[in-house]
Amino acid sequence: MVRVLCVLVVVASALVALAPATAGGQTGPPGCVGDTEAAQVPQLPGPPLRFGINARAVTGQIGPTPAPAVPEDPARHLAKLAELRRPGAPFPLRLTRFMWRDGEAGFQSFLALVQHYTSHGYPVEVQVRYQPNAQQEGDIPAWVNHVREVVRRFGPNRLVVGLQIANEVNLTFSPDSSDGAYDGARDALVQGVIAAKQETARLGYHQLRIGFNWAYRTDPASEASFWQALRDRGGPQFVSSLDYIGLDVYPGTIFPPAEGGLDDYRDGMVNAMSTIRCYATIPGIPPSVPIEIGENGWPTFPGRSYADQASVLRVMVEAVNDFRGTYNVRDYRWFNLRDSQTGHPGVFQNAGLLEDDYDEKPAFGAYRELVASLAAVEDRSPAPSRRPRVSLRLRYRAAHTHAGRRCARSRVRATVVGADRRQVLRATFRRDGRRVARDTRRPLSRIIDPGPRRARPARHRATAGVRLADGRLVRLKRGYRVCAGELLGSTVSE
Repeated sequence: MVRVLCVLVVVASALVALAPATAGGQTGPPGCVGDTEAAQVPQLPGPPLRFGINARAVTGQIGPTPAPAVPEDPARHLAKLAELRRPGAPFPLRLTRFMWRDGEAGFQSFLALVQHYTSHGYPVEVQVRYQPNAQQEGDIPAWVNHVREVVRRFGPNRLVVGLQIANEVNLTFSPDSSDGAYDGARDALVQGVIAAKQETARLGYHQLRIGFNWAYRTDPASEASFWQALRDRGGPQFVSSLDYIGLDVYPGTIFPPAEGGLDDYRDGMVNAMSTIRCYATIPGIPPSVPIEIGENGWPTFPGRSYADQASVLRVMVEAVNDFRGTYNVRDYRWFNLRDSQTGHPGVFQNAGLLEDDYDEKPAFGAYRELVASLAAVEDRSPAPSRRPRVSLRLRYRAAHTHAGRRCARSRVRATVVGADRRQVLRATFRRDGRRVARDTRRPLSRIIDPGPRRARPARHRATAGVRLADGRLVRLKRGYRVCAGELLGSTVSE
C-alpha cells in the first residue's frame, strides 16, 4: 500500500490542479476549466453508445519500467468477452502496446492477436505506439513509413476498425505508459495521423477510423503547449484526417487523485469530457468529430474494495451515457478486462473486471448489465459490402482435341489472383472435390493436376477455398479439360 500511495503522490504532483471554477463554468482556451458540476449541464440526446473493452492483460505502468502479467488463457478470455457482449451489438476490443521499437516481432504478434479476435467476430482497434528505440527516436520519416506499413498490413482485415496513433503524448513523465516522454512525440502524432489517413484513403480501407488520444490531464501551461503544437504542426490537414479524438480518464486514481464521494465521479467524468472539447478548439477540431473514451477505470490495488469498484463503474458509465449527446461521445471502453497481477502494488496491475485467474469481481456483472441496457442494438461493426475481387487462374500448356476443344497437355497450376489477393490468408485447392494442395504463402499457387494420364480426354473441376483476413471463406472454381491421344496444336493457357 505504501508503494501505491507513493506513486499516486508523484502523479498528483505532476498533474497540477487548476484553480476552482464556478459551477458549470466553461472558459475558453488556453485555460480550459470545463464544466465542473454535472447537475448544471444539460443532457442532450445522442446516438446509443458503442461499448467495448481493453482486452489485453498487459498494462502500461506509471514511470519508465514495464511490469509482467499473468499469462492469458485464450479460451477463458473469449468466454468472458462473450458474457459481456450484448447480442446483436458490436463490442470492439482495444488492443494496446503495439510498439514501434518491437519491429517485425511486434507485427507478427499483433497480426496473430488481431486474427484471433476478429475470427470470433470482434471488431478490433489497435493502439499504434510511437515508443521508439534509441536509433528510431526523433526519426519522423521512418515513423511515418512505419504507420503506413501498419495500415497496409492491418487494413485488409475489415474487422480492424480503428488505429489510435501514438499514446497520451501530453504526458511527458511516464515513458512506459505514454509516448510524450520521447523526442519527436508531437510530430509523430501529427504526421502519423495524416499518413494513416492518406494510406487508408489510397487503399480503400474505409472501415479504419483514425484518431489520437489525450490523458486527462496535466497543468494548464503544458496542456496549452500540447494543443497549440497540434495546431501549429498539423493545421487543417491534421484536423481533416481525424475520425475521432480519444479520452483517457481516471477520476479518483490519476486526476483528480481522489474523489470525495460517488457524485464527485459523475462530476469528474463531465469535467473530462467538457475539458477535451474546450482544448480541441485550439487546433480547430470541431464538435462534429466524436469523442471515444478509450480508457476509463478504477483499479482495485491494495486498500481499495471490489464493491467500491462496481459502484464507481456504474456512476462513471452512466455519466458518459447521460451526457453523450452534450459532448458527442460515441464510444466507451472500460479499462481493463482482467487484472495483470491481482494483489500487485502497481496502480494498473489490478485494473480488471476479473482477477488474474478469471474470477469475477462485482464490477464484471455491473458492466455486463450496463452494456445490456445501454449499448446500441444495431450492429454497427463493418459488414462486407461486396464480394472480394479474387478469382482462380489455371495455367498449363494447351492443345486441342479432335473436336476442337481446348485441353491441358501438361501439369495444371492453380493460382489465386485479383485486386484483393492480399486479403487472402490461405487457400485450399481441390480437384473434383478431392483436396490436392494447400498454400499459406503468397503467391497462393499450387500444382493441382499432373496432366494427361488417360486414353480419352477428361473434364475436371478445380476449386479453391480461400480464407480472408476478415474471417470470410470464399469458394472459387474453374473447369478444365485434360488431353489424351493426338494433340492438334499447343499454346499456354492463362
